[in-house]
Amino acid sequence: MKKSDKKMDNAISSALTDACEAALETHNGFVWLTHVVNYRRFPQSLLIICVFDTQANLEQADTQAMRNSVYEALLSINVRLSDRDRQIAFDTEEACEAENQGNWARRLAVA
Repeated sequence: MKKSDKKMDNAISSALTDACEAALETHNGFVWLTHVVNYRRFPQSLLIICVFDTQANLEQADTQAMRNSVYEALLSINVRLSDRDRQIAFDTEEACEAENQGNWARRLAVA
C-alpha cells in the first residue's frame, strides 16, 4: 500500500468510526461496520458494510438514514461515493454464521 493510500485508509477508518458510534446509539441491533477497497480503483471500489445482529433487526432499521450518515461522514473527508446504494451495503451476524460459519474474512473477500 502506498503512503497516500494508507493516509486515506486511516481517514476513512476515522470517519467510519464516528458514523459507527452514532449508529450504535440510534439503530437497534446494529453492531459494527467495516470497509473494503482497492485503491487502484478508488473511490469506485470503496464498499462499506454495516452489520446488524439479526435479519429481523436489519429489516426494522432505517437503512436510508444509516446510508445518509455514512455518506455524510465520508463527505467530511472529501470522499464522494458514486453509487451509495451499491457502495453502502448491509449484512447480519446471523447470515454470516449460517452461510460462512461466522468467518467474516471469507465473507468479505467475496464482497
